[in-house]
Amino acid sequence: MADRLRQFLLRFLRVPPEPQPPIGAPGSIKVFRAGRNYFKLRLLRWGVTQVGAIAGIIFSLYFFSQVEAKFEAEANAAQPAPTAPASTQVAPTEPAPERPLSKRARRDRVRDEQTRKFMRQWGPWIFPGLRLLEYGAIALFILQIPVTLAATRLEFEQHWYIVTDRSLRIRTGIFQLTESTMSFANLQQVEVKQGPLQRLLGLADVRVQSAGGGGALDEKHQHDSLHTGVFHSVENATEIRDLILERLRQFRQAGLGDPDDHQHHEAPPVVAVSPADALAAAHELLAEAKALRVALSARS
Repeated sequence: MADRLRQFLLRFLRVPPEPQPPIGAPGSIKVFRAGRNYFKLRLLRWGVTQVGAIAGIIFSLYFFSQVEAKFEAEANAAQPAPTAPASTQVAPTEPAPERPLSKRARRDRVRDEQTRKFMRQWGPWIFPGLRLLEYGAIALFILQIPVTLAATRLEFEQHWYIVTDRSLRIRTGIFQLTESTMSFANLQQVEVKQGPLQRLLGLADVRVQSAGGGGALDEKHQHDSLHTGVFHSVENATEIRDLILERLRQFRQAGLGDPDDHQHHEAPPVVAVSPADALAAAHELLAEAKALRVALSARS
């Protein structure tokens, strides 16, 4: 069931199952993935989100039930009291004079009367509609549980970090797919970063920075020109850093240059020369050399 849902999400989101390796020798390809504890951390965040949604649903159910109970109480209080039989009726007494109300009390009374009027008119329609919305929200919440759980698992599986002897490629995400490739020709810095929670889980980030353009840059714009790739939440951060640094050293010693340079610089055209033309040019150079020797001898 889980595998079928995973395949459905990949097809629906049009996500390739795995990225193509970047430029480099086939035997040099190294593939790294996010650490297992990173999935546990994502699963914990998913669980906290679900608990928050359940708390919100329970609160809304309680709130609307209280409002509906208050409306029913107001509606019952507004109904006229039944009149007693004529034989048991007593002589009405004069009501006691009412004390004058303050401006605030009169305003509150008017507002309460308007609220009662509104609830008597629209209450029988509002509460059934709210109850229907609550049931729909509960149904949507139940339906989204397997989908979001599968998406959490799939997002963890789609962390791909590929290193060759000439470049590296990073691909992450499923809803917003991000894939970046960096050549060792432009690589500037490799560092390992680890937060407190990552240190507790045995994870770390490997940050790789490369220059984003050619030409001289002043100090003000140098930081903005750097492109950053992150090997996020890996368990073997030191191994990845050492591998990149070692291959970067080998790359620079070999002087391979940018793997895309051949696409931008064409070799100069080769002009074919016949043997007769080459022989004639050699005789001409020899004659000039003899003439120069005679002239130098005459001066001396």
